[in-house]
Amino acid sequence: MLSIIQAAGWPIWPLLVCSVLALALVLERLISLRPSRIAPVSLLDEALTVSSHGLPSSEVVQQLEQNSALGEVLASGFKALLQHPHCTEADLRAELEGTGRRVAAKLDKHLSALATIASAAPLLGLLGTVIGMIDIFGSQSAGPGALSGGSNPAQLAHGISVALYNTAFGLIVAIPSLIFWRYFRSRADAYLLTMELAAERLLRHLNTLRK
Repeated sequence: MLSIIQAAGWPIWPLLVCSVLALALVLERLISLRPSRIAPVSLLDEALTVSSHGLPSSEVVQQLEQNSALGEVLASGFKALLQHPHCTEADLRAELEGTGRRVAAKLDKHLSALATIASAAPLLGLLGTVIGMIDIFGSQSAGPGALSGGSNPAQLAHGISVALYNTAFGLIVAIPSLIFWRYFRSRADAYLLTMELAAERLLRHLNTLRK
């Protein structure tokens, strides 16, 4: 591996940095976007069961808020009604939507950086390719052999290796980054839909409690 990096020349170093960053972002998102941390399956039913005969205590609401991202959304509805028992349905909806937007921002965290790496890696590979081509043409026009129409075989081989290694490595970094970005984007969208439906169901439940 080290010999490949040395053969690829200095243009491959930005790609190596991008690969390390992409790997770190993928691991972070795999951990952060687990269902248990975002939207546990039975959390909504448990929250509705606990509050079936009245609003839960502030301690229960706090535990719900710390449970997960969905719990944060559900807790915001309970907290709004605990603090303002006579608030309107529009106020409750606004509180739920505001918390939902904050949670959505957390779900999208680092995704733009991963998308940027997926877009930039092929361009960095192309840059290395261009630099390798410059070395190739330089080997054709520089050196003693150029006067007799010859070429420098060592420099020619080096230019070709720089071009090919950087092109390949740029694609190796970009393709997985793009795949994971699409995967995380679809997972975040699915979580947002789940939380939106849960918030609507909670809103109907809270209106029933107020009556």
